[in-house]
Amino acid sequence: MLYNSRIGFSKGRQRFFKAEELEEAWEEFKNFCDNNHETVHEFSQRNGEFISSDLRKKITYTVLGFCNYLKLSRTTFYEYYRDNPEFKDVIERIQDECEIDARRKFETGVIPHQIAPLWMSNYGYSTKTDTNIKGSIPIVIENDLNN
Repeated sequence: MLYNSRIGFSKGRQRFFKAEELEEAWEEFKNFCDNNHETVHEFSQRNGEFISSDLRKKITYTVLGFCNYLKLSRTTFYEYYRDNPEFKDVIERIQDECEIDARRKFETGVIPHQIAPLWMSNYGYSTKTDTNIKGSIPIVIENDLNN
């Protein structure tokens, strides 16, 4: 395992990865996001006490979340990896999987649809439609009464 959330990177670990290591770290991050657990406390009217539950809550994949998981700044991630031809395929796949994951969660209702426009604007989508249509249409008027 490249990164352990309890102890961080192993001693002497550099923050720069080879392409295969970055792919492995991405798979670990997705597994972490898909299997996240949160303890939720709710008051039970029936029992008159607080009840705690350990619930599985999925986290949406994001580049920022991945950088945080790796203890790597987003700036370093983009400056070192995005523009490096060696990492081109890996970075494109990470960005695509982030978008697909977010869309899937909106479409299945995991993420409330009310915030879809804000969230999906990160991926180039927009809810704004252009209603101004410009152009010319030739109009031909014929008199059919005399035929």
